[in-house]
Amino acid sequence: MAFQKIKNALGFGAEQKAITLTDPDALSLFGVLPTASGVSVGPGNAMRVPAVACAVGLISETIGALPVKLYERASKAALTDHPAYRLVHDEANEWTSAAELRRDLTLDALLHGAGHAQVIRLVDGTPYELHRLEPGKVQADKKPDGEPFYRVATDAGQVQLPYHDVLRIEAIGGVSPITLGREAIALALSFETHIGGLFANGGRPSGVIKAQKILDVDAKKKLAASWFSTHGGNRSGGTAVLDEGMDYLPLSTTLADAQFAENRLEQIREIARVFRVPPTMLFELSRGTWSNTEEMARQFMQITLKPWLTAWGWSYARCLLTPEERREAYLEAVTDDLLTTDAAARATAYGQYRSMGALTANEVRAGLNLPPKDGGDTLDNPHITTPDNRTKDKAA
Repeated sequence: MAFQKIKNALGFGAEQKAITLTDPDALSLFGVLPTASGVSVGPGNAMRVPAVACAVGLISETIGALPVKLYERASKAALTDHPAYRLVHDEANEWTSAAELRRDLTLDALLHGAGHAQVIRLVDGTPYELHRLEPGKVQADKKPDGEPFYRVATDAGQVQLPYHDVLRIEAIGGVSPITLGREAIALALSFETHIGGLFANGGRPSGVIKAQKILDVDAKKKLAASWFSTHGGNRSGGTAVLDEGMDYLPLSTTLADAQFAENRLEQIREIARVFRVPPTMLFELSRGTWSNTEEMARQFMQITLKPWLTAWGWSYARCLLTPEERREAYLEAVTDDLLTTDAAARATAYGQYRSMGALTANEVRAGLNLPPKDGGDTLDNPHITTPDNRTKDKAA
């Protein structure tokens, strides 16, 4: 599949603009992207940046950990007997849990732009298993009428799969945040390289050796080499002995003077913006307080996770439910654990809506993903009206 992609890019395949191997755009074919800082960024070295690894792990692992259930639209009851329920809630196949598949496909989308899984069906078309497909082996394509299909490279050759047999989860526009934020990630890598070299030389800039007489070029080179060999790296901090009245004058420039530490913090914030994750979720707490940290946790659910969970719900439904079943049922992630920090405010709001007659008991239960109960469709205020009182009033 990668070979076909290279052929197309070089002008030997589909209707695409041909490029040469000396063109900077050709680097993207091999998983690396040039940047203004001169550092090529790909999924491998991007994950060496702690902020990137934290954001990718936070999103993919949280989505994997949230349970997904199949509900009936009318009753809100979980359809545990449907074949799709097992695939989304319990296990995707004998060696992969449903949570692990969601985590891995979300990880593929974050690093490569899209994650894919093939739907394995029984003879009658019933979905039986979901198998993850390697990102480099899947190519999306469209028929003349616009219907999508997928070309998948296998050991037996390339096969074509219809859209309803491939579960696809993609990042924004099918482009990974690694690609969109490559400049910020490259700058973070440059900072790491710079500070690593700085501490390898004693954790401070070089000093100046002052001599009382003029030295020729060779003497200067020998003096510098001798100094670095005896006082550089892990030998720094030792006692220096200088001949012929020489003095060593260390430079006073520090990391703080160059605002190096603040620049590194700003790169964490830039990476947080790329992944749409609140900075406090990446442990950048310089501007975090008790109140806004709790608010950012709520924003993480609403801004970061909700689009991914919506995409997962539709992708599951498209592949695992027939059009008729989609009209009667839907798939949804249970996010109660993520909203526990706001449980008190949510309970207060539901209570007020219930007492003012804006919601029935069953509508509140539906909001909590609970099935309806008998007699729960009235708008009576439960705090001032009871069934017993209504019975007594009628009798009177």
